[in-house]
Amino acid sequence: MAGHAPEITVPKAPNARVAIISSSWHMDICNDLIVGAQRALLAAEVKEAKVFFVPGSFEIPLASQKAFEQDFDAVVAVGLVLKGETPHFDYVCQGVTQGVLDVQLKFSKPIGYGVLMCENLDQAIARSGRPGSKEDKGFDSAIAALSLLNL
Repeated sequence: MAGHAPEITVPKAPNARVAIISSSWHMDICNDLIVGAQRALLAAEVKEAKVFFVPGSFEIPLASQKAFEQDFDAVVAVGLVLKGETPHFDYVCQGVTQGVLDVQLKFSKPIGYGVLMCENLDQAIARSGRPGSKEDKGFDSAIAALSLLNL
């Protein structure tokens, strides 16, 4: 971890429709991230939380755009990109990050960014939110999106 997390409060959003968009790669990790996001959205009392799966993390920006076109108020994007032996990792990470940013700005709607970009599976597990992990990036990214809804 790079530092200490801030004190987190769960903002209420009883009228919000939130899409959780997950990559289909590394489903064990993605399922943990989804559970964390759902826990946060349940605590926030959102009106609707729907999970959508896409083939890989690279497809998350387009799926987020389509969710906003279907009148979702926010997106929680989760996935995992593991570093391999080629520059593919760098291109995918850059494309997903820039794509999510572009969609947020285009629609002026929040995307909680829970796409893990890790050197190895141990790093991903430590951030997945499963019992014993250090962090819960699914939960954290949902809270980020909800917090922006209340601006």
